[in-house]
Amino acid sequence: MGERQNGPFQLSFNASLRVDFQGSRVTSDGGLILVRELDERLGSGDLIARHLTDSRHGKNTQLPLADLLRRSVYSRIAGYEDVNDAERVSQDPTFRLIGSEKTWDRGAALTSRLQTFETEMLAEEENFRSLACINRELIGKAEAIDAPQRIVLDIDSTEIPVYGQQEQSAYNGHFESTCYHPLLLFNREGDCVAAKLRPGNVHSAENWEELLLPEIARQQKLGKEVVFRADAAFAKPEIYEALEKRGVKYAIRIPANESLERDISELLTRPVGRPSHKPVFWYKSFLYQAASWKTARRVVAKVEFHFGEPFPRIGFIVTNLDTDSRAVVRFYNKRGTAEQWIKEGKQAVKMTRLSCHRFRSNEVRLWLSVIAYNPGNLWRRLVLPKKIENWSLTSLQQRLGLLLLVAAGGEPSHQAAIWRHGVEDRCVGDTCGVGPGGLQTKTLAKKGGGTERCARDRLNQRPFSGFGLTRVVRDGTSAGPAGE
Repeated sequence: MGERQNGPFQLSFNASLRVDFQGSRVTSDGGLILVRELDERLGSGDLIARHLTDSRHGKNTQLPLADLLRRSVYSRIAGYEDVNDAERVSQDPTFRLIGSEKTWDRGAALTSRLQTFETEMLAEEENFRSLACINRELIGKAEAIDAPQRIVLDIDSTEIPVYGQQEQSAYNGHFESTCYHPLLLFNREGDCVAAKLRPGNVHSAENWEELLLPEIARQQKLGKEVVFRADAAFAKPEIYEALEKRGVKYAIRIPANESLERDISELLTRPVGRPSHKPVFWYKSFLYQAASWKTARRVVAKVEFHFGEPFPRIGFIVTNLDTDSRAVVRFYNKRGTAEQWIKEGKQAVKMTRLSCHRFRSNEVRLWLSVIAYNPGNLWRRLVLPKKIENWSLTSLQQRLGLLLLVAAGGEPSHQAAIWRHGVEDRCVGDTCGVGPGGLQTKTLAKKGGGTERCARDRLNQRPFSGFGLTRVVRDGTSAGPAGE
């Protein structure tokens, strides 16, 4: 796709996609077609069939579980917060195409069907546990293709405010709000590998072992080296001991106290002479044993003097890493990206939209948001051209209509919209990935923008030709299927 040559995934196009200058039945979410093919390449359909149980009978089974789950997930990827837009979106050309053949003519699920699916079917104990399995196995399929030998895990909690009488919501003094307090575990690439919705008044580190220890065991079984980072909320001796017992390296910030500051007293005096306009950094590594610790551990201190500030900034990190003090601090500071990923989850896939009364229904909604976040992140890091691989999920979401054109060889600045052809334009039968849906793409290309180049020519230069979307038609002229 686009110009990226070294990515593990290269997606191609369906014969029923066209670039043309017409303006009927427009959709702004055409880029979801590309996410849908990545979904197919990773085998999520098989995961859904294997893990989810359908308890429906008779005519209630007209829409497959895979269609319903994809509809819930893809709606969130596109920025639709809940089922309020379900009726309008059900007739959207893109949402009809990304489902099974049953949805091409009749449309996707309506509000009542989706509401029942999310709050009742997925809330069943077996299906609820299966959501975590689907999420982790989907990431595992991507890790099998593109995963480093060293796995870095970041854990953090966040606030999800509530405004009603939701079950187990409670006032949190730290956030100063009535909220839920979920716990999220990410890998270094930004994939959310585990999540847990918790009552609003629990400690930030509550239930850490439920998320962290199974992931460590999974990675070590694959022969991976695991390293862990966390902020001061996770500075607990039982966490240190569990990590050391499993041979896991870690860097965890610990709160400052008088004992720690006495050990670095020689660094706390401002340098003699005129203050520097540039920040001054000092580091020190030493052994320290708190009263609750069974053994002494290495602590790295960083002291910063900033111009115009009367007192230094001080930070302490407890670690068992063997690198020098500066390297430990640099490694720990990269933990801040986990907070950025949580922010993306809140803004792009609406993790904060937990408006159901029942706690279990809100747990399901959190998992649907996580499952929506991960394909978006995998799409960004495995597929997108280098020009736009660093876009935030919100930026990608706002430009879903453009990304189909980018994949066909255009530029990110081109404007695009996609709409559906009539039944007579469909070519049913010879595609095995995303089904043919008769979409057109309207382009308003800048002069000399590069859209004249055939998508097939670009795809033929890559190791992966894609198997679902095989060719593109531009201005009514067929580029032909790959290999033709």
